[in-house]
Amino acid sequence: MRNLRRAGIGVGLGVLTLALAAPSASAHGSFGRATLTGFASLPAATFVSASDPSGSLLGGTPSNGITPPFADQPIQGFSGIVRNGDGTFEVLSDNGYGNKANSADFVLRIQRVAPDYGNHAVDVVGGINLTDPNSLVPFALTRPDRVLTGADFDVESIQRAKDGTYWIGDEFGPYLLHFDRAGRLLQAPIPLDGVRAPENPAGNPNLNSSKGFEGLAQSPDGRKLYALLEGVVAGDAAGGLRLNEFDIASRTYTGKRWIYQLEDPANAIGDAIAVDDDRFLIIERDNGQGATAKFKRIYLAKKKTNGTLEKTLVADLMDIADPRHLGGTSGTFTFPFQTIEDVVILDDRTLGVVNDNNFPFSNGRTPGQPDNNEFITIRLTDPLHADKRFLK
Repeated sequence: MRNLRRAGIGVGLGVLTLALAAPSASAHGSFGRATLTGFASLPAATFVSASDPSGSLLGGTPSNGITPPFADQPIQGFSGIVRNGDGTFEVLSDNGYGNKANSADFVLRIQRVAPDYGNHAVDVVGGINLTDPNSLVPFALTRPDRVLTGADFDVESIQRAKDGTYWIGDEFGPYLLHFDRAGRLLQAPIPLDGVRAPENPAGNPNLNSSKGFEGLAQSPDGRKLYALLEGVVAGDAAGGLRLNEFDIASRTYTGKRWIYQLEDPANAIGDAIAVDDDRFLIIERDNGQGATAKFKRIYLAKKKTNGTLEKTLVADLMDIADPRHLGGTSGTFTFPFQTIEDVVILDDRTLGVVNDNNFPFSNGRTPGQPDNNEFITIRLTDPLHADKRFLK
């Protein structure tokens, strides 16, 4: 395990408290106003000590007061989360700096973090690099040592299987990637038949760049994965995103799929996790940040027999009650980040939510300052009635 250091650029305020009583769901099926119960923050300029330099392809142009390149690898861009049983989480750093061309020196990595809500801080306690030592990737990689980088894949979603291995959703294929517990690729990337991003070497793309598997859910029995595209496949209805069922045992897609309909075709999804066999929590967001952020929500989406998903609003992340002032001085807490890409069930009425800070580019919390990675917990007004296997 490498030693890690953390350089502070602002620390959020707040402590974990018991939630106050809240009203029940409305007659229209939506939940009531969620309440902030915990706030912790990982400073933007947090790096893996004694790691490889990064950011050399950013041109040396300052962003939000941060000037690349960096002596070490940033710990940033959290695009997926897995809950451990000891209060820590595995979080997935995405492709790095936003695209294939500028991320060749960003190492893909699963970080292990420990939010400390009492001290409103987040400790980085370990992590593993993603690698392909057995040359299973059929195309050329950036590094000869076969350590994977943001020029090889854009990893955006993660699930840990019952055997401890990791399934990760990529946007460049889009592919499903299967890694062992040490981060070593176990088989060749698995493409989605009939869907190709511009970065896919097979050519003939029918999906926009950076619109692959942003969400990846796992069934309660661990037998199925559900991979949700962030973008619309050419020829599909505007705002209709495909949720694809994948059978883990056979390593094949079952052919079953459902459509998640965005509230606005200009919106995007940030994450998707399962609640039970038929329902999912899905983050839907606009592209705004700070003053321009208007739509940041979590929906409960239920499978319908007609191949659609029925949506119920669970939490409006731009209108969270904060009666204890855990996140600031106002009684209302907002999560005004461009990209919010992590949701996890903590108990039947409590969710953890984390932003992707796009280091060093996003500045949704404070203009001119790079966003921290904020870890919040919110208490819902109603129980999810989640499968008990997700509540252990």
